[in-house]
Amino acid sequence: MIPLNELMNRSDGWGRAMGRKVFQRLLAHVESHPDQTTFRISFKGVKRADVSFCSESVVEIARRFKGSKGFCLVDVGTSDLEENLDAAARRVEQPLMIWDGQKARFLGLPVSPGNQEALAFVLERPQARAAEFAQTRGISIANASSKMKQLWATGFLMRRESAADSGGTEFVYQRIA
Repeated sequence: MIPLNELMNRSDGWGRAMGRKVFQRLLAHVESHPDQTTFRISFKGVKRADVSFCSESVVEIARRFKGSKGFCLVDVGTSDLEENLDAAARRVEQPLMIWDGQKARFLGLPVSPGNQEALAFVLERPQARAAEFAQTRGISIANASSKMKQLWATGFLMRRESAADSGGTEFVYQRIA
């Protein structure tokens, strides 16, 4: 868990300059944990943050590591803070996951209508394979794989390689939580 307010050294995040400083601290934390693929950023103790701060810190760290590391936001206490995070993420088409411990929701880039069902399938479980999704929905594995790959490439999911039953390689998709 990364306590954002400790990286901010205060409860309010304002402006691009402060956002860049906090980004550098987030980056140092991520780089000091090279084997970790998912990070939770806690907003506990953060009272306010403007769009510029959110853009330069949290959204930028998620954008920089899209596809290789995932960032999940927790303890986002106010609707104003959530609104500013959403505006910053939408500006650069970056999805941001908010996790409340039981349910995920996204800010920023909305999931495409054609991929909503695949995303919901993965979010319901700790991990999923395209073949599982294809079987439950009666679609081709290629179609299911394409949907999941798009979700991973746009930053909605994480993925890792795994050995397939056939002896080849297949991807296992995971929610960012």
